[in-house]
Order: sequence, then C-alpha cells, then structure tokens
Amino acid sequence: MVYFQKMTPEGYKQIEDEIARLKKGRPRRIKILQAARALGDLSENTKYTEAKRYLGKQLKYTEIVETKDDGKVDLGKTVVLKFDDDEDTEEYKIVGRMEADLADGKISFGSPLGQAIMKKEAGTTSTVGAPAGEYKVTIVEVK
Repeated sequence: MVYFQKMTPEGYKQIEDEIARLKKGRPRRIKILQAARALGDLSENTKYTEAKRYLGKQLKYTEIVETKDDGKVDLGKTVVLKFDDDEDTEEYKIVGRMEADLADGKISFGSPLGQAIMKKEAGTTSTVGAPAGEYKVTIVEVK
C-alpha cells in the first residue's frame, strides 16, 4: 500500500521550483566533477542526485489538497489563534508535514496543535496535548 503525504498546492510548487533550480545548476556541477576527476579525485558527488531523488519522491507520493470555503480549519487555510496563557493572537497557515516551518508561520495538520484544531470553527476552544503538557487554544478566525 502506498501512503500519500497531504500537501498544499503552494508546497507542491515549492518542491517543483527546487527541482528546477537543481537541474539548472547541474551543468556547473558536472564541470566541477570533471575537473576533480581530471586531478585524480574519483569520489562521487551524490548530493545533487540524492536531493533530486528525494524531492522527486515527495512529488510522486503527494496528494494535493485544495481548500474548501466551509469555515473550518483545514489544510491550506490560515487560522488566528489565542492561547489561554496569552492575550495576543498568532496567525498560522495549516500545511502538510513536509511543508511545516514554525519560523514562517506554517504548522503541520499532524502536529499536536494542528490535530487539536483541525475541522473546528472559529470560537472553538481546544485542548492541545503537547509533550510539555496540555494547554488550551481558541480559534479566533479561519481564513
């Protein structure tokens, strides 16, 4: 059985762009490798090949999920959250596991926070079971 990773269309496009960037840089890498071989260095430079294969597999085994305008938290949507211990709100985009980047405001639907708020509407308070302990979060807005 093949397991497909869920991903937003934007995440899929980012991987396609990275593969294109790698392919564009390939001729330069080949020249460097040929020069190294001419000097007797026969070690292989496999970083390019490994990166391309890895990214290619990500694309092959990805299910692109389109967002629905149903008012519920789901993959590809942006949510505004208020944590129970703070008066400030924070905004996050819900993305697939491979796209998650907290520094960029992207959380995975499979993370403890993502699981706690998935398929819920604005105004709902959920308990998040995190490794450091439980906490509550309220969904202020779903965009």
